[in-house]
Amino acid sequence: MTRPAVRVGVTLPTFREDPAAVGFARDAEAAGLDGVFVFDHLWPMGRPDRPALAAFALLGAVAASTDSVALGPLVARVGLVPDDVMVHRFRALAGLAPGRVIAGLGTGDAKSAAENLAYGVPVADAPDRRRSLAALAASLSATGLPVWIGGGSQATADVAVTAGVAVNLWEASPAAVAAQAARTEVTWGGPVPDDADAIVALLAPLAAAGATWVVCAWPASLGAVADAADRLRRN
Repeated sequence: MTRPAVRVGVTLPTFREDPAAVGFARDAEAAGLDGVFVFDHLWPMGRPDRPALAAFALLGAVAASTDSVALGPLVARVGLVPDDVMVHRFRALAGLAPGRVIAGLGTGDAKSAAENLAYGVPVADAPDRRRSLAALAASLSATGLPVWIGGGSQATADVAVTAGVAVNLWEASPAAVAAQAARTEVTWGGPVPDDADAIVALLAPLAAAGATWVVCAWPASLGAVADAADRLRRN
């Protein structure tokens, strides 16, 4: 059986104060890309002096400004808001963009804990965060939303396998993608080079290893990503 062509998305420029990300999303859709994604951070990792646009507010604006491109957080961290609020956010977003929302979820880690603590939001221990993750994955899957779980650890990836949802691997090798793809659907995210040839060289082995999506982070050229995506689909 022929493997479906890998889908290609990009992250939006969210670590800034102006809403240029909305226009970037429209440009990505016009270029034929499959999805746009936003980080769910209160500031760029390790840079509390810099701004960050709120993930779901931005996604709502993107939903209202686009017609076909998939969209979602990469990934929404459990514990920043109550689980019921998280479910409501995704359902509201799905109402704005029916059939286009991907529910990206993650547990956060030691690197993101400072964001919680700065605003008085407690950080639950890892087993509790994984239990919330499993409950959210089940609830959102039941609504028909595709769910991606950020697989920062094997224990977290196991939650995705048990729930029957996708694992999103960040900067993973083709070998790591293939190993996880034997257990459940795998999507990939990470930074990409500046030119189309180099992007294809990076992403083609990931697609061959079984990644169903590749999300290009911080692309220097939307045109280069779109060119690479077209070549990947044709191959």
